[in-house]
Amino acid sequence: MQALLGVIFHFIGGFASGSFYIPYKKVKGWAWETYWIVGGLFSWLIVPPLAAYLTIPNFTEIIANTNGGILILTYFFGVLWGIGGLTYGLGVRYLGVSLGSSIILGLCSVFGALIPSVYYQFNPVAGKDSISDLFTNSWGQMVLLGLLVCVIGIIVCGIAGSMKDKDLKSNGLVKDDKTEFRIGLGLTVSIISGVLSACFAFGIDAGKVMAEEANEVWKAANPGQGEFLFQNNVTYVVILLGGLTTNFIWCMLLNARNKTFGNYTDQSTPLLSNYIFSALAGTTWFMQFFFYGMGESKLGNGPSSWILHMAFIILVANSWGLILKEWSNIRKKTLTTIIAGILIIVVSVLIVGYGNYLR
Repeated sequence: MQALLGVIFHFIGGFASGSFYIPYKKVKGWAWETYWIVGGLFSWLIVPPLAAYLTIPNFTEIIANTNGGILILTYFFGVLWGIGGLTYGLGVRYLGVSLGSSIILGLCSVFGALIPSVYYQFNPVAGKDSISDLFTNSWGQMVLLGLLVCVIGIIVCGIAGSMKDKDLKSNGLVKDDKTEFRIGLGLTVSIISGVLSACFAFGIDAGKVMAEEANEVWKAANPGQGEFLFQNNVTYVVILLGGLTTNFIWCMLLNARNKTFGNYTDQSTPLLSNYIFSALAGTTWFMQFFFYGMGESKLGNGPSSWILHMAFIILVANSWGLILKEWSNIRKKTLTTIIAGILIIVVSVLIVGYGNYLR
């Protein structure tokens, strides 16, 4: 039952992440950097401490009493994760949306799931899964199998994306302009993005002592009721400040370069609705990690939680593509391929869930 709840929570988190961009489509007359940072202020600065306050009343004391080295490392991983988010856009630019997204999310899934386990292989910590734990236990082998199946599903989705681009170009719906397609540069940027985006998982791990403190306080007040669902909310406050730093600096530079500072007060645009939709997008984005923390409290701080999170994001994002008819005007073979990719990812989720059940 605990594993099932963990999978459900991760699905809700993945749904939030795969859906957060939809409100941005309603923003009118603003440059990307303007609505991105407005939404980001809610994602990284406003909502995280509010969520922590509502679920962990003493979260500021926990942060204040945490070793400075741990806080700096957690924040640093947040900064690196923020860079990963920015380079994501470049990977998509040079490889295309489907291919770029699939490669980046696939790498993020692999690195975020396995690197902490490799680290704990050489620096053992009680309660942390090492890579040998995964290879030598039946539940760990099942989780690794789920990761492999997930990567296969991501590759299939990427192939479907390439097939879609060719179909649209052959139908004359997209200009055959290859000036932006740079496979070497695109792969390099995508690898950087995939590795750095996985730093969010490392940040959670680095700041786990804060979550554990919140968990112990809650368990002392609620004996016999299991693990604290919202323990990671205190860690998010520190990680997301790192992400805010990177994105804020970059967006301000773009505002200055593109002369778009006027967007924030431009009366010719629907200012109120722009702020509301940006805030909604930013809040929805944060909810992915709110529910990620809940899922992790049920499944543990191991690779399976990160795999499920990434798999559900890919699953939901591609499903929205089908619902919004982004896969119209294509061959039946292309549609069959993307559906097959989604189904493979669903199977990977079931395999990882079963691995946690065995554990």
